[in-house]
Formats: sequence, structure tokens, C-alpha cells
Amino acid sequence: MITKQPYRLIISGGGTGGHIFPAISIANKFMERHPDSEILFVGAKGKMEMARVPEAGYKIIGLWISGLQRKLTLSNLLFPFKLLSSYLKAGKIVKRFKPHAVIGTGGYASGPIMLAATRNKIPALIQEQNSYAGLTNKQLAGKVQSVCVAYLGMEKYFPKEKLMFTGNPVRKDILNTESKRERAIAHFGFNSTERTLLILGGSQGARTINESILAGLDRLIDAQVQVIWQTGKAYFDNVKDLVKEKDLKRIRITDFLDYMDMAYAAADVVVSRSGALAISELCLAKRPSILVPSPNVAEDHQTKNAMALVKEDAAILVRDGVAREILVDEVVKLLYDLQRCEVLSKNIGKLGKPNATEEIVDEIEKLIGQ
Repeated sequence: MITKQPYRLIISGGGTGGHIFPAISIANKFMERHPDSEILFVGAKGKMEMARVPEAGYKIIGLWISGLQRKLTLSNLLFPFKLLSSYLKAGKIVKRFKPHAVIGTGGYASGPIMLAATRNKIPALIQEQNSYAGLTNKQLAGKVQSVCVAYLGMEKYFPKEKLMFTGNPVRKDILNTESKRERAIAHFGFNSTERTLLILGGSQGARTINESILAGLDRLIDAQVQVIWQTGKAYFDNVKDLVKEKDLKRIRITDFLDYMDMAYAAADVVVSRSGALAISELCLAKRPSILVPSPNVAEDHQTKNAMALVKEDAAILVRDGVAREILVDEVVKLLYDLQRCEVLSKNIGKLGKPNATEEIVDEIEKLIGQ
């Protein structure tokens, strides 16, 4: 790298945790290497990045931007005005901040800032988490120098010569969770001799998973299962009200998990959606997993993500449409089948890419060096 310090980066992406947490991981790793650097995030006003990024210690600027809906809405009618407003503001941000490089991790918020930066000849990189590329990243691919991906075969979406197979950035604290198990059990106030289930619905929560667990909650309690339940903000109050009459000594309900390393360390089995970030974290945490893919995603890519693990005997798949009837039975069966848990843990661990963040930052350094 030949640019004089301090380096300045703009990182943009958001809307869901799948875009936000990789962005924060990249920022953290870059700051480890270059602690004098200045990193500015750009997101969408009103979305979760406006809270999560400052919590991670970084400054963020919000753009007035949103995605297109599938039906006629006021938001759709305002879309051209939002896009123009966001692009003009993005241009001002780029000219004022003068970044050495810009990084986009997906989501509609990254579009205006990445366009403004590339039109000003600033080196740019995008990071695509999923096996099915997002619209914003596909549109930006021709304008950036590098595309970091987590799945093979992504040349169907991006120029082959720009692809870097890095895996997905994940939070560093979920590595080596086995060494944290005793501390994690104490953190949740659990009994170390009993089996623990971790339920993850993604950053927004998952209605089917929540309803399936509610339907079988008595079965979990009767089986003496301890539960860490991340419901998502939209479902938290309702779930808490419905569960309050149950055995709360064994159940920890939260809308969002601030200490994911503790949750993974305590868990014997995980129930999760199969978004790209969730899959990457489960592989690194090496937890036996039951995946319930969301049917409400482009090209059914969560099922494709899940099947990539199932084919390696690294996870169990329960379809969304039958989860309410069978999910809890599958959970209890797996929790008490220690041999099956050991096989799943071993196989899912083989699929992890623990150096993804380091490799992406290597690529950013190359861009700045150019």
C-alpha cells in the first residue's frame, strides 16, 4: 500500500443484519491493521443500520432511500425522488470525505454511494453474501474493481475476472466458542447438565419459527430443554405474552442477541433460517443445526443455501410449510441424539471459512495500493 495514512473508507450496506454485520466485521478488521484510519458508514434512514453501526463505534450517515415494493404504494411513487435525493447527497459525502476506497455489502442504501464513488474514480469493492446475487450488487458489478463472494459459481452474476472467493465476514467472537461454554451457561443462568436450544430467526425474526416453537413449547419444557429464543423485534412482545405462563426458568426470550458468542457457546442445537450470514456463522460455530429456509426470498436461495449443507450431512432441513407440525419433535430428537449431534458438528465445521474477513481486507488494501 502506497497511500499515506490515515486511510479513509466509506462502507455502505444495510436493511438487514445480513448486510450490516459483514460490513462491521470488515471495518473492525481494517481498523485492527490501520488504527489511525477513518471509516464512515452510509445507510438508509430508519433502517436497523442506523442503530447497529453506532453501537459498534462507527459514524453513519443516513440516506432517504428505500427499495421498490411489488405493488403500487406511496413509497414506490416517491422512489425516483428518493433516488435522486440520495444520489445528490451521496455525491456530496464522497467529495467531502474523500475516501481512498468504498465498499458495498448490499442493500439498496449502497447503490447511490457506490455510484457516486465510482463516478469519481474511487476504487470500489462489493461483497455478496448469498448464493443468489442481490439486485444492487449485480447493477454495481460492472463499475467496481473487485467482487468478493461466499459461493462458487457466481460468475453467472458477476464478471469472472473480478471474483474473489472469500466466504462471508462474521463476527470474530464466534470462533472457538467451546472454550466459552461454562461462562456462557452461567451468563444465561442455565444448568450445565441440561441440553440447550438456540432459536434464531434472523435480524428481523421469523414468524414460522416463532409459531412452531410456541406450538411445541410444552414438549420442550417436558423434555427439560433450556431455550435461548431470539424472536425478532416485531414478534417479541407477542411471544413474551404467550410464554409468560410457562416455565421461564428454562426460557430466555430476547428480540435481539447482543452477545452471539455466548449464545452459540451455550447451545447444543440451533434452529435457524438459512440466510447467507446465518449459514456462515453456524459453520464457524460448529453447531448441530436444523434449518428452516424462508420461502419469501428471491429464487428460493435460502433453500439452496440449506441444501448445500444437507448434501454434506452438515445440517437437517425442515421445510417452512411443515415446521409447525414437526419442528419441535425434530429438535427434541436431535438434542438427545448425541452421536448425531457429533456428526453434524464435525461436518458443518469443515465448511467454515474463518479467514474471510482477512481476505476481504487484503483485497481492499490492494485497491488502495493501486
